[in-house]
Amino acid sequence: MATRKTAGNATDKAAGKAGQIRIGIGGWTFEPWRGRFYPEGLVQKRELEYASRKLTTIEINGTFYGSQKPATFVKWHDETPDDFVFSLKAPRFATNRRVLAEAGESVERFLASGVLELKNKLGPINWQLAPTKQFDADDIEAFLNLLPHKVDGREIRHALEVRHESFRDEAFVALARKHGVAIVMAGDSKYPQIADVTAKFVYARIMGTTEQVEQGYDDKTLDLWTKRARDWAAGGTPKGLETIGKPAAATTPRDVYLYVISGFKAHNPAAGIAMIERLSGSSA
Repeated sequence: MATRKTAGNATDKAAGKAGQIRIGIGGWTFEPWRGRFYPEGLVQKRELEYASRKLTTIEINGTFYGSQKPATFVKWHDETPDDFVFSLKAPRFATNRRVLAEAGESVERFLASGVLELKNKLGPINWQLAPTKQFDADDIEAFLNLLPHKVDGREIRHALEVRHESFRDEAFVALARKHGVAIVMAGDSKYPQIADVTAKFVYARIMGTTEQVEQGYDDKTLDLWTKRARDWAAGGTPKGLETIGKPAAATTPRDVYLYVISGFKAHNPAAGIAMIERLSGSSA
């Protein structure tokens, strides 16, 4: 049975009740991480095993480009600690289309492809829209209606990543909230930031790591994102983020999935680990 070292645990139970905070990166196969994040000589087939013990979640990008075999999901499940969680990028065949309402068959095929083999390690599914896709209320609602909240009795969490300015619309926030789908929060990014909480969890992707700082972000910024994660988990609304619609009615605890994505990718694992250390109290 896979176990996690204590230092890798990013579950933050602040004073009172709070949701779980998971910090991670996109994927685990990246040549510049070898000798920098991964120890020299670590064989490639053990990279997921290693990464999953330093971070607490990983966003899988391969599912965006093509289908995976059920046996692959089983393998990923078995190589990672018991409390580890994957998020999955939904297939582009479902999201990169002019009319999202016509994606039903692609959605069903993906959800039946073996993703449930991840069992309790299946986290949110990120449905990332093309940067050219503009907000169309009827089409977006039709698409959200295609996303089931349960498959074979297992709860499925959905997040929608929009990348066109037209989505900065109260009507979009209201639709996401109506369907209980999270809006992916883009941080330090060229994409529109919509930090409204619309689901029982928060899905954030921060994209501002740089080459100049070994940990990707300076200490002040790492402290800031760690505090924001804690605020979300406790049911609060972090300061300094852009919201569009009316505040969420409830302030109940929420799970948080925060991914260090893009930016200077070679430093992303270091940034994730630095925030995990802050959550565990081993850093300021």
